[in-house]
Amino acid sequence: MSTASINSWCLTSVSPSKRSSPPTLRPSVVASLNSSVSPPTLIRNQPVFAAPAPILYPSRRGEEMGKNYDEAIESLKKLLSEKEELKTTAAAKVEQITAELQTASSADPKAFDPVEKIKTGFIHFKKEKYDKNPALYSELSKGQSPKYMVFACSDSRVCPSHVLDFQPGEAFVVRNVANMVPPFDKTKYSGVGAAVEYAVLHLKVEYIVVIGHSACGGIKGLMSFPYDGTTSTDFIEDWVKVCYPARTKILAAHANSPFPDLCTECEKEAVNVSLGHLLTYPFVRDGLVNKTLGLKGGYYDFVKGSFELWGLEYSLSPSLSV
Repeated sequence: MSTASINSWCLTSVSPSKRSSPPTLRPSVVASLNSSVSPPTLIRNQPVFAAPAPILYPSRRGEEMGKNYDEAIESLKKLLSEKEELKTTAAAKVEQITAELQTASSADPKAFDPVEKIKTGFIHFKKEKYDKNPALYSELSKGQSPKYMVFACSDSRVCPSHVLDFQPGEAFVVRNVANMVPPFDKTKYSGVGAAVEYAVLHLKVEYIVVIGHSACGGIKGLMSFPYDGTTSTDFIEDWVKVCYPARTKILAAHANSPFPDLCTECEKEAVNVSLGHLLTYPFVRDGLVNKTLGLKGGYYDFVKGSFELWGLEYSLSPSLSV
């Protein structure tokens, strides 16, 4: 059991009993996923008018190129029929060019087309999800009432809706580098502050969940940047410094550990630092005191395919002055 004071509020955490390292804020328990909080009821048996077709048109460039190619071949055939003496030389040249074109086209038949990917992705969503769930999207058109606010990393491998199977309307998500929550600051971190305020006071979410993950580039930066007055980035070093206390704690507790192990420990401890920072937001503290809001920490290991979920015990009381 450890206690820390944050802005005149007391934070108490429970540590796991079978841990050789010094006490941590993270009572790590594997998620049982047997939450007592029922998922939001979003489905209603109400029809909805079909959405208009997407304004996305396939490129005709390939068709035009094919047409031009055929026309060019026909013109060449006509020229050869009129100029008999060019037939042998031209035939060899046409064979060479044709071979080159075939090689180029077969070298990468599935070359990535970013526009095509977006188009086909939306068409799949529209056909397989939107059109098959008219009641859900009719309900969502009226507003949102998510149960969760989720802080997750911007890393393309760890989309929380994909990993935790959140459906549209179930989670209000903020993603940034290394899934960090900065302390309350009306000017420096107003974007995050606005999101927390909106989620807690207006959407009235029931849980805020901060989810770290394995192989996090932001945490690797936090653990490797020198922080000696020099900088090599415009934004990244200053941003990840939000969880600098996690770096300090891990280096003190695991000074002789290999760097990858330090990063893994810091990936989890930074989640606890972010949970502590949430206590600096007045409306978050009020929600905890009134028991209308809960905080959870999570960790997704996409290398092992595992997920951990833990909670912290808080003892909150207003400060006294004499």
